[in-house]
Amino acid sequence: MLDRFAEVQAENLNVHGDFPLLTRIALPVVNGKVRTAGIRVEDARMIRLLEVLLHAAVGLGGWTTRQVLEEIHRRFGLTPEGYGLNSLRYDLRKLKAHGLLERVDGHHRWRLTEKGQRVAVLFLLFHRRLCGPLAASQFHHRPDEQHRPQLSQLEAAYYKADRAIDEIVEILQAA
Repeated sequence: MLDRFAEVQAENLNVHGDFPLLTRIALPVVNGKVRTAGIRVEDARMIRLLEVLLHAAVGLGGWTTRQVLEEIHRRFGLTPEGYGLNSLRYDLRKLKAHGLLERVDGHHRWRLTEKGQRVAVLFLLFHRRLCGPLAASQFHHRPDEQHRPQLSQLEAAYYKADRAIDEIVEILQAA
C-alpha cells in the first residue's frame, strides 16, 4: 500500500495541462445502449467529488459511497437536501463510465483510476490556479490610473498582468 501511495503522489506532482484530455472528458460516452453525459471542467459537483476522492487517507483503500457523501457534506457544508445520495450515485456512475473511477477488488469501495487521478488533479489545478484568480479579479476595485501615485516596479507589473487577464476574459466571453 505504501508503494501505491508513493506512485500516486509522484503522479500528482507531475501533472501537466492535457487539454485534449479535458475535451474528451467533456464529450458523452456510450456504453451499449447507455449514454452518459460528459464531465465539464466548470461542474462544481464534480470538482467537489474529485477533491474528496483525491484525499489519500481513505482513498488508498477506496471509499464507500456513504463515506464519500459524508465527507462532501462535512467539507463543503452541504446538506442531504442540497446534495443527496442519488446525486452522488449519478456522479459516481458518470466518473466510472468515463474510466476515471473503479471498484476496489472484492469490496464495495471506489477508487480513482490512474486516468482519474490525472483528471482530478488537472481539474483542481485549473480551478485553483486559473478560474479562482480570474473570478476574484473581477470583484477587485481598480483605482483610476490618472489619480494614482508613482508605482513601484512590482505594482506596475501587477497592473500590467491584471490588464492582460481582463483581455483574456474579454476574448473568452466573445468566443
